Amino acid sequence: MDNFHFYSPTYFVFGKDGENQTGSMVKRFGGSKVLIHYGGGSVVRSGLLDRVKASLTAEGISFIELGGVKPNPRSGLVYEGIDLCRKENVDFILAVGGGSTIDSSKAIAAGTIYDGDFWDFYSGKRIEKALPVGTILTIAAAGSEGSPDSVITKEEGMFKRGASGDAIRPKFSILNPALTQTLPPYQSAAGITDIMAHLYERYLTNSTEVEVTDRLIEALLLTMKHEGPRVIENPDNYEARANIMWAGMMAHNNSCGVGRSQDWNSHNIEHELSALYDCAHGAGLAVTMPAVFKYVMNHNVMRFAQVAVRVWGCSMDFEHPEVTALEGINAFASFLKSIGMPSNFAELGAKEEDIPQLVETLCCGDGRDGNIYGFVKLNKEDCTNIYKMMIKKNHIY
Repeated sequence: MDNFHFYSPTYFVFGKDGENQTGSMVKRFGGSKVLIHYGGGSVVRSGLLDRVKASLTAEGISFIELGGVKPNPRSGLVYEGIDLCRKENVDFILAVGGGSTIDSSKAIAAGTIYDGDFWDFYSGKRIEKALPVGTILTIAAAGSEGSPDSVITKEEGMFKRGASGDAIRPKFSILNPALTQTLPPYQSAAGITDIMAHLYERYLTNSTEVEVTDRLIEALLLTMKHEGPRVIENPDNYEARANIMWAGMMAHNNSCGVGRSQDWNSHNIEHELSALYDCAHGAGLAVTMPAVFKYVMNHNVMRFAQVAVRVWGCSMDFEHPEVTALEGINAFASFLKSIGMPSNFAELGAKEEDIPQLVETLCCGDGRDGNIYGFVKLNKEDCTNIYKMMIKKNHIY
């Protein structure tokens, strides 16, 4: 196990009607003028936004609003939010929505008190200071409600990049599983896929003797394997929703990632797909991960064989561990397909002729050196091969 520092101070309010505590939580963490940041119609139509505003008003907290966050949040709205917060002397950012809204809120929080361009943080500069952020989660997926991370797409060049820093960990997060019961099955499945991706990206490690976090990751993968089909079959299953929501937070607050190197190549490769085609991030990951895993499997075949046995119920072939490893990858791919996720380029709306553009932006765009780094270092040829694997009619190899 590697040396590590771990700091995760977010205060969680979990359960039904938690949004009614918004005002008291903002007050607890020093907010007096709030920017309510959200996406589109669902938080308005459901009455959630009205309940949030009523709770703030009851505590004497003033607020302004900025809607319009889109999936794969864009830099343009972040710049608008920064200008608005400075003009209105906002001292607290409240995200009402899913991962895209939370990521956009974090970017605004960091950029408002920074003298330079907020994109500096998405080009490698670590976030050291930010306005406090609180969240009210409406979809279990990204894990941004408990993480120090944010992902934004820069419209000039369509670069989708991440930033990180403990300063943007939410001060509080309100997690009411009932708010996710109205999600369409496709969105629920995309969220499930994203959660499982966050677990796999940590599982693929070059660190040794990491049994504690291995077992934590395996337990959460088993939870998703069990609860995912239940929630697709019955969207109103509150208990399944609750387990998925808490698993999503656990998957990405890095409690499963301490003391070990991590991968994130699947995320990097997928980011180019959702940036160019605006597909759901989880859907893109469903197509990307099996291809990446097959391509890098032989780097440490026992990593893949271990998860195949412990999570996917495969029998271990000690003479030919690659058989077990591949069986586990195929079982994972089949699971994703069973919950309604796409399995190839065509189902995402991606095009083979765009592969050179995808690879160039992935490996060389925005200052990158021609490679991406993780479980295995991948160059442009590697990434080209992986994208080509995704063209196949199904993702079971």
